[in-house]
Amino acid sequence: MVNERLATLDRVFRALADPTRRRMLRSLASKERTVGELAEPFRMSLAAVSKHIKVLEEAGLVRRTVQGRTHYCRLNPRPLSTAHEWLSFYERFWNERLDALEALLRHPQRDRETE
Repeated sequence: MVNERLATLDRVFRALADPTRRRMLRSLASKERTVGELAEPFRMSLAAVSKHIKVLEEAGLVRRTVQGRTHYCRLNPRPLSTAHEWLSFYERFWNERLDALEALLRHPQRDRETE
């Protein structure tokens, strides 16, 4: 179970590492789109777009359905929750550090008096 979660996390971050795939996901957040619609804003072949979609599918972020010759893609946000959960630890870490920095900047004399 833990190894499966880590593998999912690895696939999600791999998929999100590419700006083209992030833009595709952003586009899919508003509605289901065909492969052609996903390809439209990019200067690349349909074959290249399909490779990007395949990476998103392998990460579980996109679900594809086929109706005749048309392929429809829709966002599956569930794997993003795994990434969000992992990142939330670091969010707490940085919030604590930033809070300490803010306190230091607001009251610089107090910290010098304790030295």
